[in-house]
Amino acid sequence: MHVFIDNMDMVLTYIVEICTILLELFGIAVLVYTAIKCFIQWIKKDHRHLRLNLAEGIALSLEFKMGSEVLRTVVVRDWEELGILGAVILLRGLLTFLIHWEIKNEEKNIDEKNPKS
Repeated sequence: MHVFIDNMDMVLTYIVEICTILLELFGIAVLVYTAIKCFIQWIKKDHRHLRLNLAEGIALSLEFKMGSEVLRTVVVRDWEELGILGAVILLRGLLTFLIHWEIKNEEKNIDEKNPKS
């Protein structure tokens, strides 16, 4: 029975590691796609919603990265690693909060510039 539990622990660790890597990859892909899209938008001199689009892409990317960090807590083995992981999650959460605040302000500025009749 002990061997079975050890094997299940190993399988869970591998699944979590693969899912963590996938979430990190999604976050990177979203960030790179958004950056390229906004850069092209900037080159075309279409600055209407450039900051808003970039902030939304960064926020979504951070959400994926934070999700991977939360998933990583499943396989943490010692307190030092958990402390580092907690600090990373806290930092990314704070960044996400600030970016969402920036998005709200940018949307408010856009609404003020283009009032609806």
